[in-house]
Amino acid sequence: MAIRLTPENLSNLSEAVQVPTYNARQLQAGILHFGVGNFHRAHQAVYLDDLFNAGDDRDWAIVGASMRPADEEIRQKLKTQDWLTTVVEQEMSGSAARVTASMVNYLEIGDTFSIIEHLAAPSTRIVSLTITEGGYFIDPATQHLDANHPDIVRDVQDRLANPQTTFGLILAGLKRRSEAGMLPFTIMSCDNIPGNGHVTQQVVVGLAELIDVEFAEWIRANVAFPNSMVDRITPLTSDRERKLLEEEFGISDNWPVFCESYRQWVLEDNFPAGRPALEKVGVQFVSDVVPFELMKIRILNGGGAIVGYPAALLDIHFVHEAMKHPLINAFFRKVEHDEIIPVVPPVPETNLNDYYELIDRRFSNPKIGDTITRFCHDGTNRQPKFILPTVADRLKAGASVDGLALVSAFWCRYCYGETDSGAPIASNDPNWDRLQAHARRARSSGEAWLEMTDIFGDLSRNDRYIAAFKAGLESVWSKGTYATLESYLSS
Repeated sequence: MAIRLTPENLSNLSEAVQVPTYNARQLQAGILHFGVGNFHRAHQAVYLDDLFNAGDDRDWAIVGASMRPADEEIRQKLKTQDWLTTVVEQEMSGSAARVTASMVNYLEIGDTFSIIEHLAAPSTRIVSLTITEGGYFIDPATQHLDANHPDIVRDVQDRLANPQTTFGLILAGLKRRSEAGMLPFTIMSCDNIPGNGHVTQQVVVGLAELIDVEFAEWIRANVAFPNSMVDRITPLTSDRERKLLEEEFGISDNWPVFCESYRQWVLEDNFPAGRPALEKVGVQFVSDVVPFELMKIRILNGGGAIVGYPAALLDIHFVHEAMKHPLINAFFRKVEHDEIIPVVPPVPETNLNDYYELIDRRFSNPKIGDTITRFCHDGTNRQPKFILPTVADRLKAGASVDGLALVSAFWCRYCYGETDSGAPIASNDPNWDRLQAHARRARSSGEAWLEMTDIFGDLSRNDRYIAAFKAGLESVWSKGTYATLESYLSS
């Protein structure tokens, strides 16, 4: 009989399970975090748990927050276990489980009053974010705030009286602090966005300028937005993971997190209001995150698209299964080595080919159970960040883009809504209806896909890219995914 995860039951868990050496009820909150998903609980929350276990900085516990009604389910499940999470690290050599207690509260979803109160509290010195690439209201082509987004328009019209977006809430909290003469909190994005600190600053300041120009200048002059690079493969939780946790470790957890053992966090040291001593638990503080970030986004995240879309079209479910497929594995290797790695700038004390081999091993880990569906999710936001910037760099250098154009052709074919075998592909993007409409027109005219200039920007007018994309898409439709891969790999 599995033991239900509660603070009272921690002492009853197997000795194989690492449990907190601290009493979570004695922690003090210092961080308000928006987006309490699996990645956050496998990454930032684990680093802080390590720090608390070492007896350090126990006034930096996490309080969760969200405005998304969809997050109510996870909040309720975590509440029944007093915010505890079981994190299971899985490698081919075995699994390890630990219980983290670094989150001490999760505010009611959409409770703007409580969220603003916590933002205005002197104890809140960092506001962190994992709200996904699509949560920043960024125009994909311009990479600036989309001032016409209905949620942004509503917050501007209300002048922060009742903010409905994460950034509206952040501004309301900063406004309270500025009016009280308090130091502002630091805003720390942990999302996979190039220059995530700069992007977050653009959004926060951009929204403030639409409401109060003088307040926007105060933010620009006083609020820190450190850039970061975060990395840990963390699949979605399903009944499969809950069952494995019960069978292997005897724990009944409403929402455990399964992940790989590898983790990385590179962070700019720009925290005027103070920060926990995360360098003691493996966080790498640097003056410039950009080289690390470009390496990760282009080789790892871009690699996910290379593997994901052809695998989905061939009805492959798990990532490790795709990595065993000789054509997909060879496609991954060829595009990475021929087109991506040559235009990734040097990274301090890092060999890019060794980094690629690390990614190959991580994708191939069968214990993770990561899905192709997750790799293919939200291409609208991911392609302009993970694939298309590399295309632009190669075009500027006069180099071939055939492989990367084929990746986007596979994405277009995927958005048509069925695999090569005719199996349906379910909606997997917030803009699915729009994507599917363009993909269906593109079956007879490839330019229809590139008409989405908010995604493709100048590439939609580049003759070399247009030709490469159309050739790839025509091949996928006329020959199928398998034969297209064979043809590309033999070229």
